[in-house]
Amino acid sequence: MSDVTDAPDDVLVDVRGLKVHFAIKSGIIFDRTIGHVYAVDGVDLQIRRGETYGLVGESGCGKSTLGRAILKLETPTEGTVSFDGVDVASLEGEELRRQRQHMQMVFQDPMSSLDPRQSVESLLVEGMRAHGLDQDKATTQARLRELLGSVGLPSAALSKYPHEFSGGQRQRIGIARALSVQPSLIVADEPVSALDVSVQAQVLNLLEELQDELGLTYLVVAHDLAVVRHISDRIGVMYLGGIVEESEAGELYDVPLHPYTRALMSAVPVPDPVVEDSREQLLLTGDLPSPSHPPSGCRFHTRCPWRQPTRCDDERPVLRAPEVAGITPGHRVACHWAEEIAEGELRPHAVAAELVEPGSTSTVADDASPFGPASAIEIGG
Repeated sequence: MSDVTDAPDDVLVDVRGLKVHFAIKSGIIFDRTIGHVYAVDGVDLQIRRGETYGLVGESGCGKSTLGRAILKLETPTEGTVSFDGVDVASLEGEELRRQRQHMQMVFQDPMSSLDPRQSVESLLVEGMRAHGLDQDKATTQARLRELLGSVGLPSAALSKYPHEFSGGQRQRIGIARALSVQPSLIVADEPVSALDVSVQAQVLNLLEELQDELGLTYLVVAHDLAVVRHISDRIGVMYLGGIVEESEAGELYDVPLHPYTRALMSAVPVPDPVVEDSREQLLLTGDLPSPSHPPSGCRFHTRCPWRQPTRCDDERPVLRAPEVAGITPGHRVACHWAEEIAEGELRPHAVAAELVEPGSTSTVADDASPFGPASAIEIGG
């Protein structure tokens, strides 16, 4: 078991240079690797004790894979994942199994993540028994009733099976299962996306109450910006395998600095026609590039209305603190021109998609020219 000791004391999870690449195989008798899917491609992030870190991005950007890699449900290709000073990426076998008591996951679809042949009691006791928390019968039964009570379910649910519950109730059972081994960190992968809107609010409020009561740390993976804003202390925006912006939740929504974040925020509905008409509108109509053939340089340059030829095409930006007035020190962005865009020194231009051969690293014409400020910019074609 290797230790990592140079992270600040308030940091529970410290991810550095994390990559998760999946091999693309071909062949009938003998498999051969013909390429890789770069699902997570160089991520650095830190999650402080007791906070909720929200991770957002389009489908296919790698956010769920990142969450699974932190728990080593996916094996990292490169990089380190330090949990409370221990490098989880280096753990194997019994050491990894013991470490997982402290790191649990709530999966997106509660119906597929709960064994339909197991009763609720069996589902909850299984993890407790695996980590030596299943004591005498009376103590265990009291613990099970306590778990169900903490997620708002009656003790009568112990004898029932997953198909006998609604979607929201099944998700509560999934949360209770994660809590059964007394973890410090919970990775919630799209915890409310399969639920009705009214039930979503109940589950989110439950997660917040449990965090206050038990001192939990959350990594919440989601694509719904409203959900992430409601529950998160800090937010990371992910695009094509990398984090492009990170900030305190309120500031990210008020002052988005990366062009991709600005496009995401402009797509959030606002129930006020005055605000809706006056705010910036960036319409991302282009497709997400293939993670097996990501663009060179900045991964967003094929869809970016502020793209500048050469540097954006050739040099991948690093996540850094921009020199913009009024921005807190914890705000980081991976954009070469964040300062110039924020100050209005760079003017947006149209982005025209081109038909290219498979595997090409660029889909934007080099002669795209600025046309001045516009209320709506259509990206793609």
